[in-house]
Amino acid sequence: MNEITIWFLLTLALFGLIVGAIARLLVPGPSPMGVLGTMAAGIAGAFLGGLAGRLLWGATYTPGWIMSILGAVVVVWAVTRRRRAYYY
Repeated sequence: MNEITIWFLLTLALFGLIVGAIARLLVPGPSPMGVLGTMAAGIAGAFLGGLAGRLLWGATYTPGWIMSILGAVVVVWAVTRRRRAYYY
């Protein structure tokens, strides 16, 4: 892997951590996720927010922080809801 790819992956992981942490703060109740789960939720949320933005506003839409955080909130909510369903 070249240096640009490594920096891209590190930037993506840091962005995912920040967005995932903000999303975890916005979703009420306990969130049974660690740091890697938070990163994954942030990255998946950024992808989901970007996809939703393109579907709503067209191909020229550039995703930003707000859509990424909204997408991560949906991912964190879904993970939290799924895990609560297994508790009796």
